[in-house]
Amino acid sequence: MSEASKTPPRLILASSSPYRRELLTRLRIPFDVVSPDIDEAPLAGETPEATAVRLSMAKARAAAGNVSDDRANALVIGSDQVATFDGTQIGKPGTHEKAFAQLQAMRGRSVEFHSALCLFDSRTGGAQSADIVTRVRFRRYSDAQIETYLRAETPYDCAGSAKAEGLGIALLEAIESDDPTALIGLPLIALTGMLVNAGYPILEAA
Repeated sequence: MSEASKTPPRLILASSSPYRRELLTRLRIPFDVVSPDIDEAPLAGETPEATAVRLSMAKARAAAGNVSDDRANALVIGSDQVATFDGTQIGKPGTHEKAFAQLQAMRGRSVEFHSALCLFDSRTGGAQSADIVTRVRFRRYSDAQIETYLRAETPYDCAGSAKAEGLGIALLEAIESDDPTALIGLPLIALTGMLVNAGYPILEAA
């Protein structure tokens, strides 16, 4: 086997999210970050799962197209998360007022988070994808507790306004998921399986 064939493909995270970047560092593998520029609006009549999967694939493909070197030897990770409540998609609040309203509506209720993942292989043009579902039940917190949480965490860039990796965990009563990292934004269990399927060396001696 030639030395070139032993070189693993370049790994690229197609995301501007600091949360996904932090999660990927847990695998202790080298990667680059490319921020994709896509329209993240859901399509008319699109299911939450379909939206999340479509956007994760679009992000991966967009980032792959923006890589100027080693384009033919890269694995690109795209991920997107869509939250649903009462059958309606809920996104990132963006403002304090919208976050407050989201958390008021969800207290004592359950919310479903679709964390989609795509691994695009530029060597073959093929892609692996998955949708990891997390069900979250919120506590019956007070308006004053919502205000305290929002002032402390400012989670205006998080779908559903609950930053589970931070103080948002205090708002939650239960989390049901096959992958504890999915709710934060990048399902590492699913990603590890995809990387293994793509022949990327995980937990292999140098």
